Amino acid sequence: MIAANIAAARYLDRSHVPTLYRVHGMPEEDRLETLRQFLREFGLWLPPAGEVTAQHLRDLLQKLGDRPDALLVSTAVIRSMPQAVYQPGNIGHFGLALEHYAHFTSPIRRYPDLVVHRGIRQVLKGGDPQELVAWHGPFPMLGQDCSFRERRADEATRGAVAWLKCYYMQDRIGEEFEGIVSGVVDFGLFVQLDGLQVDGLLHVSALGQDYFARDRSGFRMIGRSSGKAYRLGDRLRVRVANVSLDERRVDFELAGATDTPGRPRRPRQSGRRR
Repeated sequence: MIAANIAAARYLDRSHVPTLYRVHGMPEEDRLETLRQFLREFGLWLPPAGEVTAQHLRDLLQKLGDRPDALLVSTAVIRSMPQAVYQPGNIGHFGLALEHYAHFTSPIRRYPDLVVHRGIRQVLKGGDPQELVAWHGPFPMLGQDCSFRERRADEATRGAVAWLKCYYMQDRIGEEFEGIVSGVVDFGLFVQLDGLQVDGLLHVSALGQDYFARDRSGFRMIGRSSGKAYRLGDRLRVRVANVSLDERRVDFELAGATDTPGRPRRPRQSGRRR
């Protein structure tokens, strides 16, 4: 599929036919530096931001192998990248390390595929390439519209998937799961459950009696008095405390925690009534 997309893009470029390329720019240096700091927490290396190439990132992902944090690291790498877009100006595809790329045989049959097909047909029949502009309108605007509709479709997909995950978890309130810390924010930790790809919030108030705050690195939550630290990539056992379908949110608490701040403690049931 990728080979066909490359061949189509090269063919249209050589033929000087207006079309929509699938382009992916170089990541911004500050995002690459943030990624470098993130990878250090996992003992992984990346060169300075100004020296990073697509090959470095490819080698990094290949080295992950069967590591338990492989999905977390690969997700962080993807999020450091700019979003690929459609545009008539070809700047290459950084993520795939390709000079020419277009969507010619996309499995989901996007509209840009049809634009590429029309361009190839126009060349094969010896037609005027400028007729394509008359059919589609200005290609820069067409690329912006296709990119916008793609983002909107992705957002709808993410919303639907998040709702389905919450629907699945609503019958598991009180159950315990193993997971990995996938995010550290000022108000708590995000934990991703093993094997389920379900992320939930472990609120800072559920971490214990200490005052917890995020440190300068942004990857740790440290208790002021105890020095207890929770860091990105740590493994935790959590209990499902609450699920909200409307907010598409799952709340966790530490498994085995007896006194959680902000939560009333339930009285224990004794074997005999006094």
